[in-house]
Amino acid sequence: MIALLDDDARQRIDAAIDGALERLERRAAPLGDGARALAAATTAAAADGKRLRPALVVAAYRAFGGSTDALHTAGAAVWDVAAALELLHTAFVVHDDLIDRDLERRGIPNVAGRFRTRAHSFGASADQAATVGDAAAVLAGDLLLFEATRLVASVAIDAPARAALLQIMDDAILVSASGELADVEHAARADYPETDALLGAAHDKTAAYSFEAPLLAGAVLAGASDAARAQLSLAAADLGLTFQLVDDLIGTFGSRRQAGRDPGADLREAKRTPLIALARDTAAWPRVSSALAVAHTGPIAVRRAQRELEASGARADLVALIHDRLRRARSRAASPSLPPAVVALLAEVANTIEERIP
Repeated sequence: MIALLDDDARQRIDAAIDGALERLERRAAPLGDGARALAAATTAAAADGKRLRPALVVAAYRAFGGSTDALHTAGAAVWDVAAALELLHTAFVVHDDLIDRDLERRGIPNVAGRFRTRAHSFGASADQAATVGDAAAVLAGDLLLFEATRLVASVAIDAPARAALLQIMDDAILVSASGELADVEHAARADYPETDALLGAAHDKTAAYSFEAPLLAGAVLAGASDAARAQLSLAAADLGLTFQLVDDLIGTFGSRRQAGRDPGADLREAKRTPLIALARDTAAWPRVSSALAVAHTGPIAVRRAQRELEASGARADLVALIHDRLRRARSRAASPSLPPAVVALLAEVANTIEERIP
């Protein structure tokens, strides 16, 4: 994972996140047991994350020469904006779990899982409990989306900077929603989506809010020029796409430690990723397709699917695509409009993504 936060920055970001969630719980308290349970589940969903997006906000702010004095102020705008990007991520995670019908996250019940259990405790049937769990996940995600936007709208900065930040949030939410919908529709199609369509969905559902938005937000807070932000956006788009493509590789070929779950999980779940699309374009597709069709049956079938994908050349093709996009990101970063510290930051991010390739 990309590690850009020192201990002090991590603590200040966590404090800003905690402050927002404590506000939610405080306001929910007089509204009854259900509201209190929803606020508690929402808070739990945001706990113990890797804080990638806040790290990028702070790193970009520093690289663009943002005031170091402001970083030592507990209520500084940079901490609230960094917290907002983490809450936005949490909102998408909660909704993504709902879309995927997952009831756990990191091995513990997620919002939907917690509320299914809660519904069973007061006598709900299985179908009723599922409805309650789904409703809670929708509502928790909505609360987080609003809280992320509220934090950005409330920061003590000048009006043009606030407008720029809200535009970044607006774009991130819309593009990410579009990418998530495309991902779901691709899985439901009778025919197989083209590689470019799958690459587009991979970019939209991840790159816009995970890389472009936090890097641009940090740049805005530091007072970066329009030209610098435009160049930064181009490099960030490539970095975000490669990050997702490496995640796809990890989900297919990564170890349990890398993936945080059983190896080959994407194969068992029959995910339609750019990796599979690349295999589809090879002469080996009939063998790959046959192996993928039974990958859900267990570890032996998963290993066979991995071998067939490797033999098809799809893995090597995807790794080559990742290296190509990282080269383009580095090239875009090496622009006269970007300060040397920003060029170094983007190179560090690119190197870290490259190191994650399984």
